[in-house]
Amino acid sequence: MSLPTDFGPDSGGRVKGLVIVKPIVYGNIARYFGKKREEDGHTHQWTVYVKPYANEDMSTYIKKVHFKLHESYANPNRIVTKPPYELTETGWGEFEIVIKIYFHDPNERPVTLYHILKLFQSPVSEGTPPVGRALVSESYEEIVFQEPTQLMQHLLNNVKPITNSQWTHDTNFEEKKEKTLERVISAQTKVRGEISDLKEKLQLAKETISKFKDEIAKLQNNPASSILSGI
Repeated sequence: MSLPTDFGPDSGGRVKGLVIVKPIVYGNIARYFGKKREEDGHTHQWTVYVKPYANEDMSTYIKKVHFKLHESYANPNRIVTKPPYELTETGWGEFEIVIKIYFHDPNERPVTLYHILKLFQSPVSEGTPPVGRALVSESYEEIVFQEPTQLMQHLLNNVKPITNSQWTHDTNFEEKKEKTLERVISAQTKVRGEISDLKEKLQLAKETISKFKDEIAKLQNNPASSILSGI
C-alpha cells in the first residue's frame, strides 16, 4: 500500500480535540473433525480473525496484525500483513490468543486484544457441535483514536468498502446489544428498589434510636420517678 507523500515524518502533528472510532469484530470459528486425528490427536480446525464491523477495508490504516498462539505451536508468532486478517490451524485445546494490531503510521501505538480460543460448547456438558457445524465465538470492540496524527486522520477517513454486497456477521451484535441493555436496565431497576428498601429501613432504625435516646434522657433526668415507677 502506498501512503500519501504530502505528510512529513512526524505525520504533521496531532489533530487536537479530534476522536475517531473504528468498530471491529474479533474472535474465532471452529469445526469439529468428528474424532481425534490419529497422527496428532487434534479434534478441531479453527480460524482466528480480526475484521471490520462496518463494510470497510481496514488495510487502509492497518499495517499488520500479530497473532500470538500457544507455545506448543511451531512458530507461535504469526504476522498477517493483508486482509483477511486471520489464520487457520488445527488443535485439541482452548487457550488465550494475543492479537496485536499495528497501524501504517508508526506514531500511533499498536492496539492489543485478548481472545480465548473456543472449541467447545458451554457448559461442557452440552458436548461438541456436530461434524461440519461451526462454533463461533466473537466479540465487538472499538478502536478509539484520540487526537490522531494528520496522516492517521487521512487514512481513517479514506477507507473504501470491501464488497458491494451486504456485510454481515455470524453474531447479531445489534440484538446482543439490545439484550445487554435490557439486562442493565433490569439490574438498575432492581438496585434502585433495593436502595429504596434500605433507605426505609435506615430511616426506621434512626427513628427507633432517637426514641431510645429520648427515653434514656428522661430516665437520667428523673431518677426518682424511675425508682418509684419500679415499686
